[in-house]
Amino acid sequence: MNSIDRLLHEAHLSKDGARRAFLKKAFAGSAALFTLSGAYAELLSRTPSQTEGPYYPDKFPLDTDNDLIVLNDRLTPGIGVVTYLSGRVTDLKGNPVKNATVEIWQCDAEGSYIHSNGSNPSTRKRDNNFQGFGRFLTSANGEYFFRTIKPVPYPGRTPHIHVIVKKGDQRLLTTQCYISGHELNRNDGVLRSISDPIVRELCMVDWLPIADSTAGEYSARFDIVVGQTPEA
Repeated sequence: MNSIDRLLHEAHLSKDGARRAFLKKAFAGSAALFTLSGAYAELLSRTPSQTEGPYYPDKFPLDTDNDLIVLNDRLTPGIGVVTYLSGRVTDLKGNPVKNATVEIWQCDAEGSYIHSNGSNPSTRKRDNNFQGFGRFLTSANGEYFFRTIKPVPYPGRTPHIHVIVKKGDQRLLTTQCYISGHELNRNDGVLRSISDPIVRELCMVDWLPIADSTAGEYSARFDIVVGQTPEA
């Protein structure tokens, strides 16, 4: 089973043409990045750390896989703009960090987290079909993959997705990724706490429409560079 089919299988996604085409393009376009070495690899900058925030799940959902759209065996999917979020975890020299656990969590389309105190204070609504949290074990190339929704604003925050990278019991990085160019970014206090605008860009992600998707799906790539790994 090749890497594309494996990712589709692990995400429990049907192998329709649009998704396969997206994945082939995504991994083909990033092939050069997978083989970084030498002087250029030394130029990699560590992804900036960010606050975990108050809504890391205090009770995990019934399902914690990498498909946040479908919760367990429910027939109704989560509401939102479907996004295939992928990337690669490396160290500062560009070496892949394999068998690392990448966790993501985010609010649902109603602006509510799955945390017991995470309901949107302005609406108190929740999307009970959205998983809200997922995990993925990186491949030998450090790759990870999620199916989720395009993040929406939470009261007082610009759209974002929380990310943690772990290796065994050691947490390598806690951060957040954002929609590049979103109008709310300029006033987000957590994002603006990264004072250097160049470093801030390391948390920015382009949400790109998948050209042949009839469902209006997006792709987003967030490559993560951590500091020293346990093996080092």
